[in-house]
Amino acid sequence: MTESEMETFLISCLLAEDESYAGIRIPETHEERWRLLRSLMNVRPPKPAGPEFLEVQDAYLQLETRKKGVVSLDETVRTAGGFRIWQGDITRLAADAVVNAANSGMTGCYVPCHGCIDNQIHTWAGIQLRLECAALTGGRMEPAGRAMLTGAWNLPARHVIHTVGPVIGRGGPSADDRKLLASCYRSVLECAQASGISSVAFCCISTGEFRYPQREAAVVAVSTVRDFVEEKGNGIEIVFNVFRDSDRRIYEGLLR
Repeated sequence: MTESEMETFLISCLLAEDESYAGIRIPETHEERWRLLRSLMNVRPPKPAGPEFLEVQDAYLQLETRKKGVVSLDETVRTAGGFRIWQGDITRLAADAVVNAANSGMTGCYVPCHGCIDNQIHTWAGIQLRLECAALTGGRMEPAGRAMLTGAWNLPARHVIHTVGPVIGRGGPSADDRKLLASCYRSVLECAQASGISSVAFCCISTGEFRYPQREAAVVAVSTVRDFVEEKGNGIEIVFNVFRDSDRRIYEGLLR
């Protein structure tokens, strides 16, 4: 199948799952087809799909990931403290595990084409990730500060470690918020260590949609990871993945 044929096939399958989609036409351009495909995947509930759909979906997502470019750990920047920084799309990183800043539902973001990392990771992993998350949680809401390990499916990484960070109110982070955010980082590292994971790429947990101030969150992240490494030993390669220039400057300053 060509790229456009795969897009058309996948969109047709997803449209056929819901009669309310009747009348939606498949767009003519790649950009519009990708946006529709991603939207349909984002809103789809966790449920199985046929083997042909999964085969085509996997081939398509891996093709598009290769086009974006896979980034190895050697391409990230090592800091004086032994940690690494990389600025860019975390779904391109070939780490042993990438961290997903999940919501409490733990099955991904259902807002079509939303810009959050939860949406990005579930989109590029494929529909299998949502199904795996739903099976692990059994429909329960997950409290902040814990970690859950899954496969990464079509991501370049081997695993995803999901954690729910604190949502910050108008008054800014409280002492409890700081403890919960620190618990996220520590729980991820404990999960990685227990699972024999060799490298972890952290996103900026709770910043963005959850409104934790960037610098304050970075201070908690770096201090918690440093404390863990001092206590447990540095058997895990740590990458602090940032997306915004402002976050990169903050982490460069803290890790100098």
